[in-house]
Amino acid sequence: MAGPLAGYRVIDVTQMLSGPMATMILGDQGADVIKVEPPKTGDLTRAFSSSGIPPTFLMINRNKRSVAINLKEPQGVELLKQMVADADVFVQNFRPGTVERMGIGDDDLRRVNPNLIYVSISGFGESGPYVKKRVYDPVIQALSGLTDVQRDQETGRPHMMRLVIPDKVTSLTAAQAITAALLARERTGKGQHVRLAMLDAVVSFVWPEGMAAQTIVRDDRREAGESEKRRDLLFETTDGFITTGAMSNKEWEGLVRALKQPQWLEDPRFQTPAGRMKNAGVRLELMAEVLKTRSSAEWLARLDAEQVPCAPALRRDEVMHNEQVIANELIVESEHPHVGRMRMPRPPARFEETPAELRLPAPALGEHTQAVLKEFGVSAEQLAELQAADII
Repeated sequence: MAGPLAGYRVIDVTQMLSGPMATMILGDQGADVIKVEPPKTGDLTRAFSSSGIPPTFLMINRNKRSVAINLKEPQGVELLKQMVADADVFVQNFRPGTVERMGIGDDDLRRVNPNLIYVSISGFGESGPYVKKRVYDPVIQALSGLTDVQRDQETGRPHMMRLVIPDKVTSLTAAQAITAALLARERTGKGQHVRLAMLDAVVSFVWPEGMAAQTIVRDDRREAGESEKRRDLLFETTDGFITTGAMSNKEWEGLVRALKQPQWLEDPRFQTPAGRMKNAGVRLELMAEVLKTRSSAEWLARLDAEQVPCAPALRRDEVMHNEQVIANELIVESEHPHVGRMRMPRPPARFEETPAELRLPAPALGEHTQAVLKEFGVSAEQLAELQAADII
């Protein structure tokens, strides 16, 4: 069975992570994603390994075909327009103004395909004082408040997340926006330009709880001050770390029974969800002291028996062996023609009638150039001429 996006064609000229991961999601769900890369160098993430194709590239460029075209040359731009004429979606993440200079801006491509969904992903948007700045993930982490959320509770020093969060949040937002635009086109018959800034996506992502103190417009008081100073929800045990927490009164009562601390039920600071939130710093420190006294397995068994949310804090090399991960059949293995045996997560959303699947491994640079261009009517003679001229 074909995926839910089978029959849609996506022309992807993005590089790095935010754009490629967005189009990976579309490819996983059945879209024909054609990745257009510069000849010789390809996507910059290809250079992140000195031996073969980097794991990050392998993951976020699965279910795509690679076409190597020199878009700095007019002939290369014409080839791209030839493909766009028969496409549904075009995605680019150049800095604002670049695509217009290249001749592949929204107006340029809409002349050959009026119903195109044209997607522009940028760091800061298309206007404002930062519009010309170069941007990578740490810049958005710093600017969005994410590093403040992660700041050291003792020293106040902000900290980066050790994952590429802004790019990934942007990619998820972009994939959802693209499918929404395709749905709108089905209803109206009209394509449109979808613009997405990494800064906008991440501030929206951080806001619900990270900016709780800034949400109600009253005055400059930081009403969530005490809750912002609390420790995290990782607790040391005698042999490792676990996480646990309680939101409802029922869960709190269960946690108190599991930890055998009945006096906490009488503490007026902890008798309501609002009180427990306001006094989270004290509450979590009390929990931490108790949890240090026994093993992870013993605490998890007690907490599970009381139906209190909890889990072990797994090392990365333990995740794939976790019993729930195995039950979900989440990690799949496959044979890649260039790197050999590899593993990665399957597409997370499961569609009952139109399953998403791993159809194609991440391509070698230009692996599908000849085959794809033939599909768009380029003859063998023309291909030879283009190759001789270093256009493909």
